[in-house]
Parts: sequence; structure tokens; C-alpha cells
Amino acid sequence: MKTMRAKLALLLALPLFLAACSASGTASRGAPGGGTGDSFTNISAPLAVPAPEAQKAGGVAVGAPAPNQGLPNPVAFNADRNLIRTANIAMRSKDPWATSERAAAIAVGYGGDVLGLAQSGNGDDRRANLTIRVPASRFDDALNQIKQLEGEVATSNVDTKDVTDQFVDLQARLGAKQSEEQRYLALLNRANTIDEILKVDASLANVRTQVEQLTAQINGIKSRTEFSTIVLSVTPLTPAPIDNTVKGWDPAKTLARALAAFGALFQVFADLAIWALVFGFIPLVGLAIVAVATRGRRAPTAPTAPAA
Repeated sequence: MKTMRAKLALLLALPLFLAACSASGTASRGAPGGGTGDSFTNISAPLAVPAPEAQKAGGVAVGAPAPNQGLPNPVAFNADRNLIRTANIAMRSKDPWATSERAAAIAVGYGGDVLGLAQSGNGDDRRANLTIRVPASRFDDALNQIKQLEGEVATSNVDTKDVTDQFVDLQARLGAKQSEEQRYLALLNRANTIDEILKVDASLANVRTQVEQLTAQINGIKSRTEFSTIVLSVTPLTPAPIDNTVKGWDPAKTLARALAAFGALFQVFADLAIWALVFGFIPLVGLAIVAVATRGRRAPTAPTAPAA
């Protein structure tokens, strides 16, 4: 009877033991590393990889905040500027007309064009004035090639004007006016009365005029920045005169120089005589005054006694 009771007790305790073992196994699987108890609270937490290992793998540590999260990527500054470049060259050449025509051919060869060419004079007094424009990317090449033409460069200067700010401002104003034009078009579509249509149409015409003006200014600046201007002035190259005269004794020139010197000397003496004649009475008056004063100061002589 006791044996039966012991077997019944074991049978009743066996399900409880199995349930306890099952709960312990579930807890062990839920906590890596075999932890129990409080380790259940960290089941959903992401595992952090040590920073050195993450750096060796070339990545960012898991669980660490990503750098610059929510910030835009840095944008490189655009170094391109809107520049208007103008060169002025003054040259002297044996044939200014031919030199100016060669310079014009250089501009055309670089993809530019001739804005103006004036040739004047004849013979050895020919002159030429040329205005050309070349693509801005070939400006330096064209300038150097023109300087190497036959002749010599008297003066050369390059003027550069930065219009980047003006160009950006015009583009911003144009964008604003185009947006305003679209708003007026939307209002025109919703206008119901003739009066509303006329008012919106007048405002729309004004905005379109401003859009056209801004577009023309932008196109003008683009044309001057995409093409650079070169102004060339060519004058004749006159050689220095050569003195072929043989220097020797010339009695006629010697006599002429002597006569010229004598005339100058005579003029000096004549001038002195005229001055003495005009102002000669002044010293005479002075001498007379001195003589009168001296005579007045002389003491009177005593009268001599008559002889006995």
C-alpha cells in the first residue's frame, strides 16, 4: 500500500518537474550567454559591436548614432565665375593692313568673329583698327598668337570684370517674375467679368515686359562672358632715319656762326648803351648834389691884414 502511494506521488510530481525544466530551457534560449532573470529585459535591445572591430570591418558600430543624420551632404562650391575679359593691343608693323587681316583670321580660326575692321591711309602710312571676339576658353591662346605676328607690340593690357553677382541677381529676379506671370495666368483663367479680365491682362502684360527685359540682360551678359573681346590697333613701323652726311670742315658754316656771335655781342653792347643813355642822368644828379653839399660845408677863410 505504501509502495502504491509512493508511485502515485512520483507520477504527480513528474509533470511539475517537466514543466519547470521546459520554462528553464525557454529562459536559457531567450538570453544569449546563458543569463537568466533580468536578462529578459534586454531581449529586444540591439547588440552593440565593439568599436575597434567595427572600424576594422570598415563600417559603423551597430547601435551608435549615424554621423550627420538628418543633415544634407556638403555641396562643393562652384568655382566657375562669370568674367568679362577685354584686351587692348597696340602694335607697329611694316604692313598694318596685312597684320590686321592675319589677326582676323586667327579669331575666325578659334571659333570667333570680326566685330569691326577699319583700314586707312596709303603707302607707308597705312593704319588699321580691328575689333574681334573669341571664345573665352581660347582667349589666352588667341592673345598670344596675335602678339607673335610680324611687328612689335607697343602696349598691351587685359581688363577683367567679374559679373557673377549681377548674373545671379538677374536670374533670381527672372525666376520671381516668371512665377508672378504664372499666377496672373491662373487668375486670368478664373476671371468672370470683363473688368477683371482687363485688370489681370494689364498686370500680365507689365510682368511679361519685365520678363523680356531681364531675359535680354541675361543673354547679353552670357554673350559677353562666353566670348572675350580683343581690340587691336596697328600703326606703321617707321625705321629710324640714318644720317649719311660726312662731317667735315665747312668754312661757310664757320663764318655764319662767327657772324651770329658778333651780332649777339653787338646787340649786348647796344643794349648797354641805350640803358646808359636813358638812366645816365641819375648818377650826374647825384654827383651835383654831393658837390653842392661839399662846397657848403667848407669853412670861410679869414681876411688877410694889409701890409704896413
